[in-house]
Amino acid sequence: MHALFFETFGGPEVLRYGPVPRPELLPGTVLMRVKSIGLNYADIYRRYGNYHLVGEPPYILGYEAAGEILAVAPDVTHLHVGQRIACADVPHSNAEVMRVPVEHVIPLPDDIAFDQAAALLLQGLTAQYLTADSYPVGPGTVALVHAVAGGVGQLLTQFIKARGGQVIGLTSSPAKREQALAAGADAVFLYQDAWEAAVRDYCGAAGGVEVVYESVGSTLAQSLAVTRVRGTVVFFGMAGGDPAPVDPRQLMDRSLTLTGGDLWNYLTSRAEREQRAAALFELVRGGQLQAVVTAAFPLSEGPAAHRLLESRQSTGKILLHP
Repeated sequence: MHALFFETFGGPEVLRYGPVPRPELLPGTVLMRVKSIGLNYADIYRRYGNYHLVGEPPYILGYEAAGEILAVAPDVTHLHVGQRIACADVPHSNAEVMRVPVEHVIPLPDDIAFDQAAALLLQGLTAQYLTADSYPVGPGTVALVHAVAGGVGQLLTQFIKARGGQVIGLTSSPAKREQALAAGADAVFLYQDAWEAAVRDYCGAAGGVEVVYESVGSTLAQSLAVTRVRGTVVFFGMAGGDPAPVDPRQLMDRSLTLTGGDLWNYLTSRAEREQRAAALFELVRGGQLQAVVTAAFPLSEGPAAHRLLESRQSTGKILLHP
C-alpha cells in the first residue's frame, strides 16, 4: 500500500508519498480501506516534532479518517467486512489502509458521507467538548473564538449558537471575516486591528467576554485581558506559537479561570466515542452543524495540503483522498 510519511522533522518538504508495509490485522482490530482523511493542525505539530507521535520512523501522519472495513479479526463479532466506519483518534490514517482498534471504531450511518465524517469528526468532537465540558455554554453566553474562520472556529461558532450563546470572532482578513459572519458569528474583528479594545467596547458594561476559546497560543495574555471578572479562558491550541508564562496573581486578581483542553481526555471509551459522534450526526441531520470543506488533495499531494493549512490562508477543512 501507499502512504504519506516522513523520517525527519521539518517543513512540508520532509513529507514523502510511497510504498509502506500494510498494517497487520491484530486481535481486537479491523483494517479499514481509507476513503477520506481529515487534515488537522496537529499533523503540522507532529511533523515539526512538537506533539506526541506513535511508532518509529517512517512516521505516518493522521488520526482522522472514514472508509470501509476491509478485514475483521476473528475475535471481533459486532463488525463486518464492507461496513462503513470512521475514526477520530487512531494514528496512521494518511494511508490507503489503516488498522483501527474496535474500541475506536465509529459506525458511520448511511446518511453521513465519508467526506462529511472526515471533515467533521475530530474538529466537531473538539468543538463539542469545548462548549459542553470545558466551559458549558448556555443561553446568553458571550464567547470569544480565536481563528473563527478555521475548521474548529466555524464549528465552535455553530455549537455556541445552537446552545444559545453569542460569538465574537477573531480572524486575519476581511474575506475570512465574511466567512465567519456567514457561519453565524455575531461580530468579527481582525487581528491586525486594535481587537482588544474592540472586544471590550462590544461587551460594554460587562467588562469583557465570559469565555475565550484560545487556539493561537501567543495571544493568551490578550485573551486573559479581555475576559470579564470570573470569566474563563480555555486553552486548546497554539497555532500561532507558544504562550508566554502566566502569573497566577493575574488569575487571582480578577477571579479568572484558565483551563486546558485535549480531545483525547474525552474519547476514553467506545461508548463515549459512539455517543458523542451520534450527537454530532444528529446536529448535522437537523441542519445545525455543517463542516465546510475548502480544499481536497490527493494523498500524494500531501505537502501541498500542509502548505495550505500552514499558510493560514484556508478556511474550513482540508481533506486528503488516497
